[in-house]
Amino acid sequence: MADYHFVYKDVEGASTQWDDIQRKLGNLPPKPPAFKPDPFEPAPDLDSTPKDKSWVDEKTEEELEDLEDDLNDDRFLEEYRKKRLAEMREAAKISRYGSVTPISGSDFVKEVSQAPQDVWVVVILYKEGFPECGLLLQCLEELAVKYPATKFVKIISTDCIPNYPDRNLPTLLVYKNGAVKANYVGLHTFGRRCTPEGVALVLCQSDPVLNDGQSGSDPSQKAVLEGVRRRFIEKVVAEHEDHDDDGSSD
Repeated sequence: MADYHFVYKDVEGASTQWDDIQRKLGNLPPKPPAFKPDPFEPAPDLDSTPKDKSWVDEKTEEELEDLEDDLNDDRFLEEYRKKRLAEMREAAKISRYGSVTPISGSDFVKEVSQAPQDVWVVVILYKEGFPECGLLLQCLEELAVKYPATKFVKIISTDCIPNYPDRNLPTLLVYKNGAVKANYVGLHTFGRRCTPEGVALVLCQSDPVLNDGQSGSDPSQKAVLEGVRRRFIEKVVAEHEDHDDDGSSD
């Protein structure tokens, strides 16, 4: 027996002339568009990616270490890989500092005398409640941010040196390779106005104490001093411009 309920279906997306007439009359909804699959794109072949400096720059430290045996045939990229790895490790080392860290008397040998050989350490002996100590600490906090490769620590004076006279506060001690390289007693050492720039100039007069981490692990004293002076001049110029702006607005 024939199936009178059978509905003929044309090729997907096609329609009969009758359907077209009915759609024009509004008796049928618009014809749906024919299905088209997305064009096929093969997965990228990582081995065929051009290997150059930018390719190395995109790698993490762990990935660079894993590439040690893969770049033996490309001497240039292998040397560049080693350079990038050294830069990353240096940056990681620098990131340990960047603030004035409080230490106790029992920490002194470990944090100061046994600090890494290429690191300058600035120690402030202070006491709470002394305005002069607070002012110098504010300057050191700003310098610690600007020069994160230099280690800054603070310690209560009598925790460091028993019976250390309060009249000598604040005192700065500068260390490198476990030895004292300089000491500055009293706030007057840094001029009539104690500013971060003034403290930086005093610290760098004889040694490249302040290191921003951008000039290598052991920059020359001349290069550091020039950088400190440049920052000092920029600060003075900025303050002068701000003063002029305030004056013109009155």
